[in-house]
Amino acid sequence: MAKLYYYYGAMGSSKTANALMTRFNYEEIGQKALLCKPKLDTRDGERKVRSRIGLEEECVFLEDLMHYTEEEIRRYQCIVVDEVQFATPEQIDRLSDIVDFMDVPVVCYGLRADFQNRLFPGSQRLIAVADCIKELKTVCWCGKKATCNARYNERGIVREGEQVMLGSNDEYIALCRKHFKMGMLGPDFS
Repeated sequence: MAKLYYYYGAMGSSKTANALMTRFNYEEIGQKALLCKPKLDTRDGERKVRSRIGLEEECVFLEDLMHYTEEEIRRYQCIVVDEVQFATPEQIDRLSDIVDFMDVPVVCYGLRADFQNRLFPGSQRLIAVADCIKELKTVCWCGKKATCNARYNERGIVREGEQVMLGSNDEYIALCRKHFKMGMLGPDFS
């Protein structure tokens, strides 16, 4: 019986690397896994998923998957979705339909919350409907578990702005809740 999986974590918790490894594991045993991401994520190119450690694969857009026929979807033994926080609640419901009515597992990877510690709509819907939810962990500069995604600039932590601003290590850092609240990017910064 297929399931809808949601693996979430703060920035730097190897979500994309895990997504690429999941796809690879299916392909290695001769099964087909479809890798996709929301069209909004253009950081690594139009139809690419790339991890910080250099793993990279071609993908399709989640928006295109929404228009696949049942016959097209059933050609795959698994659907792997990266950056799922950018999905709409309606897209998440469609992914759950793929699991429930086509018996194809869907494995999703993404952030749970934004830079203000507010849930992304796609993440919120997944928390409500996923069969399996698991946190991928990373650490704050202090060594404690990092759960917050801090957006920062030359003046320090940014507390206001649009929910979605694509960036990487030069604009975001994973912090523990305490250092997120204190605005401390590191031992020598406040």
